[in-house]
Amino acid sequence: MGRPIGTMNVMRSPEEKERIVLEYLNGKVGYRQVARSNNIMPGLFQRWIHSYQEKGLEGLKSKTGKKKGFRKGRPKKATSEIEKLKEELLKKEIDIERLKKSYLVKGVGDQKEYVTTFDANMK
Repeated sequence: MGRPIGTMNVMRSPEEKERIVLEYLNGKVGYRQVARSNNIMPGLFQRWIHSYQEKGLEGLKSKTGKKKGFRKGRPKKATSEIEKLKEELLKKEIDIERLKKSYLVKGVGDQKEYVTTFDANMK
C-alpha cells in the first residue's frame, strides 16, 4: 500500500520530522500509530527514527536535489574539431558494419526502420 497514483510526495522539513520522531520517542504510543496519524509509511518512519538516533537532526535532512560533482547532467557534446571528426568517423564505421551485415537503417527516433539489403536472387 503506497500513496495513490498521481499524488505528490509530502516534503517535510527536518524540524517537522524531528517533532514527529520525538512524539514517538517521548510518548507511550507505538510507531505504527504515530506514523498512521501523520500519514507516513511505517517503514519510512522507522528509518527516520533510526537516522535521528544515530545522527540527530542532521540525519533527518533530505538528501534529494541536484547532484554535485563532475558527473552531473548530460554528457558534454564534442566541441573540438578533432572530437567532431572522431565522432563522424565512428558513425561511418557503424554504417560500414551494418552494410556488411546486409541491412540499412532508415528513419530517425521512433520511426527507425531496419531494412535488409540482402537479395535472395544474389546467389
